[in-house]
Amino acid sequence: MKLHETTTVERVVLAQVIEARRDPDEAAESLAELARLADTAGIRVAGQVTQRRLRPDGGTLFGQGKVGELHEALQAAAANAVLFDNPLSATQAHNLGKALGVRVMDRTEVILQIFARRARSAEAQIQVELAQLQFLMSRIPETEEQQRFKGGIGMKGPGESHLQLRNAPMRRRVLELQKRIASIQAQAARMRQKRQWPVVSLVGYTNAGKSTLLNALSRADAYVDDRLFATLDTKTRLLWLGSGRKVMLTDTVGFIRNLPHGLVASFRSTLDVAVNADLLLIVVDASHPRVSDHLEICRRTLDEIGASNVPSLVVLNKCDAGDAQEPLAHLAGPEPQAIPVSAKTGYGLDTLKTAITEELKRCCTLWQLPSATSAI
Repeated sequence: MKLHETTTVERVVLAQVIEARRDPDEAAESLAELARLADTAGIRVAGQVTQRRLRPDGGTLFGQGKVGELHEALQAAAANAVLFDNPLSATQAHNLGKALGVRVMDRTEVILQIFARRARSAEAQIQVELAQLQFLMSRIPETEEQQRFKGGIGMKGPGESHLQLRNAPMRRRVLELQKRIASIQAQAARMRQKRQWPVVSLVGYTNAGKSTLLNALSRADAYVDDRLFATLDTKTRLLWLGSGRKVMLTDTVGFIRNLPHGLVASFRSTLDVAVNADLLLIVVDASHPRVSDHLEICRRTLDEIGASNVPSLVVLNKCDAGDAQEPLAHLAGPEPQAIPVSAKTGYGLDTLKTAITEELKRCCTLWQLPSATSAI
């Protein structure tokens, strides 16, 4: 089962509620990122509407007056959908759809659209389908007529509600997909037990240049695109280090602010590559003005997936960009061990390889095994 897709180009108005405690600059960056997500999904942005509120409205997220303003903006832009930066509940999505008369989406749904387009391997396709089903189930509102009849004291209702009965086929499919993912995880665990070389995993903010770095380090030909979430499937290449040593270098899906928890759970088997790595290279775009935020988001996501204790090195990619000097200077204090590199020009790659070698000597027992030094 797939989320709704259309062959015509959608025109959307972006919408965002900025809560009182939220940093305005961070909110603006998040909305700009949402516009990039829309572009990656093939959606045309035709305008935007924001509102500052103490807290979002429980029924429509926006206040009533702002919903009217949003309706006018949609008509003026000839838009056929609205895309919210904020997560929407089933009730909010339902009420907004009735009030606006257009398709209502949020950040989670547009990320799922991108994932569905980018998934190539069987494993990624299973994970995308699971995430889509769980999203669809969360978006079906339970109306008054669908609610379970409540009996009196000591009495039971008639059983499952209409909503539960309607969801039953999806629940069965979810269970089936979860079993298939568990089987994939078990097979991956068996393969990890037989591995000969240490695993170094590239993780980091989406579009930070992880695939370009994989290509530069291992002379591989991984797909590279200047769009968000260019990579979903895990790619593994051999990386030769000094003295004939080699490691397995992996690259997988990038992180992003407000990455939905459901996606993290669905992509657990892919993200386990990072959890079970011997060393993480946390890659961020050194030229981005909010690179510190991106690094913090990466670390929070690693903590969420259980990889916060894996040894890591911070890699500041795109350090040769003209606008990288100020962010680099800002990170010099809090991240003195971070390694500036340019995957595009090759600057700093030898320094990075040396750092990988030294860190693996310190933290990886597999590095000491004879198989880790064997040459082809």
